[in-house]
This record gives sequence, C-alpha cells and structure tokens, in this order.
Amino acid sequence: APTIEWLEPKLPDILKNGSSSLGSFTTEEGQLEGGRLELSSPESCNFSGEEEYIDPEDELEDSFTDKEEDLGAVEEERSVILHLLSQLKLGMDLTRVVLPTFILEKRSLLEMYADFMSHPDLFVAIADGSSPEDRMVRFVEYYLTSFHEGRKGAIAKKPYNPIIGETFHCSWRVPRRPDPSKEPLQESPEVVAPIQEPLHLRFVAEQVSHHPPVSGFYAECQEKQICVNTHVWTKSKFMGMSIGVSMIGEGCLHLLEHDEEYTFTLPCAYARSILTVPWVELGGKVNISCNKSGYSAVITFQTKPFYGGKLHKVTAEVKHNATNAVVCRVQGEWNGVLEFSYTSGETRVVDVTKLPVTRKRVRPIEKQTPTESRRLWQHVTEALRLKDIEKATEHKRILEERQRTEERHRMETETPWRTKYFDREGDGWIYRKPLWKDSSFKSSTVF
Repeated sequence: APTIEWLEPKLPDILKNGSSSLGSFTTEEGQLEGGRLELSSPESCNFSGEEEYIDPEDELEDSFTDKEEDLGAVEEERSVILHLLSQLKLGMDLTRVVLPTFILEKRSLLEMYADFMSHPDLFVAIADGSSPEDRMVRFVEYYLTSFHEGRKGAIAKKPYNPIIGETFHCSWRVPRRPDPSKEPLQESPEVVAPIQEPLHLRFVAEQVSHHPPVSGFYAECQEKQICVNTHVWTKSKFMGMSIGVSMIGEGCLHLLEHDEEYTFTLPCAYARSILTVPWVELGGKVNISCNKSGYSAVITFQTKPFYGGKLHKVTAEVKHNATNAVVCRVQGEWNGVLEFSYTSGETRVVDVTKLPVTRKRVRPIEKQTPTESRRLWQHVTEALRLKDIEKATEHKRILEERQRTEERHRMETETPWRTKYFDREGDGWIYRKPLWKDSSFKSSTVF
C-alpha cells in the first residue's frame, strides 16, 4: 500500500522566496524516495527571473472545457485513500504531503485563480459606479459571483501545486456596455451606432514562493483604469473526512479614476466527503473596506451544520462606517441565487448560474514558454484525460524532482530566488508594473 511522501529536504527560504538569510543547513538525501530521476525528458525552463513578452494577438479563445465529473477514479482507489487517511492525524499540515495523482484536477492553481474572473463584465463595471456606495455594492456583487465558475464540475479535485517560477497568462475581451448619451435618436433610424472595440482585461499569475506556497496574481483593464493585486498562501490541513484550505493573504482593488482602494480577504475552502463524492464548501468571514469612501462590507460564507441547514449559504452587509448605517444586505447561495435588499425597499435577484460566462483567451501551448502552466503540466494533463494515472504520476514526479534539484543547486551556489513579475513588499507581493504606479502604462507592453 502507498505511504505518505514528504517533499524534502527543506531548503533555506532565500533560495525559495528571498524571505530570509542563508544559515547553516544540512541535507538528508535519504529522505527522497526512489532515488534521483533522469530529468532529460522535460524541456528546460528559464527560471531566471526575466519578464516575458506576451503578444495579445497570439491569444485565442479558450477551448478547454473539461469538467471534473468522473467518480470512477475516486471509487476505484477508495482503499488507497483509506490507507493514506490512516497515516494522517487531525489538524496535520498537508502542505508537504504528496497526495495521490488521481485526485488531481486538470489545471494548475494559477489557472484556477484566473477562472474566478469568468464574469469580467461585472469586474470592469465596478469602475462605472455612480457613487462610493454604488461602487462598493458592485464590488460585493462581483466578489460573490466569482467563485461559482471558478469550480470545474461537481466533483472536488485538487489543482496542481504550482512549481516556483511557474506563470499563467490570459486575457478577456469584454463587450462595452452601451452609453445612453451616445445612442442614436429614435427619430433617426438610419443612424447606426458604431461598433465599439471591446475592453481588454489582462491577467498574470506567478508562483513566487515554494515554502510557504504563495501565489501572486494581478489583473487590469487599462481603459477603465481598474486593477487588482492579490497574494495568497494556501495552507491545507486534515480534518477527518474533510480537507480544509486556508487562503491566507490579501487583495487590493484599485479604481484610479476615483482614487479608491478596496482591500479584501478570502474565504476558507473545504473538500468534504473525501471517501465518497467529494464536494467543495466555502466558509468563514471576508472583510472588504475602502478607507477613502468610508464604506465596508462583511461577507459570511456559512458551512452547513451537521443536522439541517442549507448548503453554500452566504450573507453580506454593506455599511457606511461613519453612520454605521447598513445600505445593502445580501442573502442566498454563492453558487445559486443571491438576493440584494436595499434600504429603499428595492430588491434585486442575481442567479449566478445564468450569468454569461466570458471565455478567457490563452496562447496555444506551442507559443507558451516552458514555465507557463499549461505547457509545464501538459503531459500530466494529457495522461489524466486518458485516465492513465500511472503515466500522470510519473510526469508529475519528474516535475517535482526537477524542482527539488534546482533548489539544491541554488543552495549549493548560494543563489537567491528571483521572481519575474512580483516584488516582495512587507508581508505581501506586489505586481512590478501596476496601473497605480504608472497610469500611462499600456497593457500592450511586457506583461
């Protein structure tokens, strides 16, 4: 029966994320199971920290539509899961535990973060809010509707753990909402409104640290002068029949035309019923605040109680801090129907399952660099599609062993890790060329 494999040896942090100085360190090569693999099969990767030029003209509408609906692997490997669970203790940190390949989702965690932006029209519309109150409510609406499409299918599976230095790039073309002031007059039917070019929303993510596993991601729409920067440390632990994932970190939304910054946190995620039909639940309290406008929001993702209660329930309140007045309340399910209630007595219902989804645009694998997620994991993904778990496991092992080999090399040469797109600032990671640092920055440059 399989045993838990630990990702060892542990290396000085400066070699992984530049967060501490070199100290005394000894390796224990014997802790690596299976000996050293020949690493000639994967293509060489440029982890030099140099930015890559991404030509938006190379991007095509994404055709990857795989949904995680297959229960076969989970049912067939239930004895394997039971054996692994028997070696875990409640509360054990799973960060360094190599879990079975058959529970993997066919995408990297970096791409999963991009998929949370599948309603880009709601994101860019935040900047169109007519008042600070309106903009905060719009942000809450976007936030609450972002998680549903980020999940691929009904079965909870684990995305690939990104390799340090791994990147993911994509974009969306967002149709412009009509401007009533520029619409042709009804008495002039022969006047046809000109076709407007779509808005462009660009996204980049990078795995900036290995231990702890931290991802940085950034998105911007230059035309709307809106951008968001987020860093997330995913920390997972064993909870019996569930696995809990804390998304530690913070995001900041910038609305440059209004000179507003909205800081926000992220909920916890739980993989429930891992022995039967795994499913995802969100839980915890999220805070959103804008110091300039004085508006804030509290969102509570409620986990289902053992007896009774509804799944995926969420509530939210938007209030004006100076008066402590609640201006909007939200209740419903984050993957279903949400009801917005305003102090005016007006209500509005949003069904997230009926919202239009804008497909992201991604460059074909042959035009991606070796460090980009889809190209880096392409052999694992293809093997999983073919349900060849053994081959997927081998390809995954080769990538992980190469990462350990490169870390050992950095240790031996005392070479600190250098990121490509994000810089360490305080406890967070900030995109190197954000809109708020240079409003004249054009998205068509290096991204």
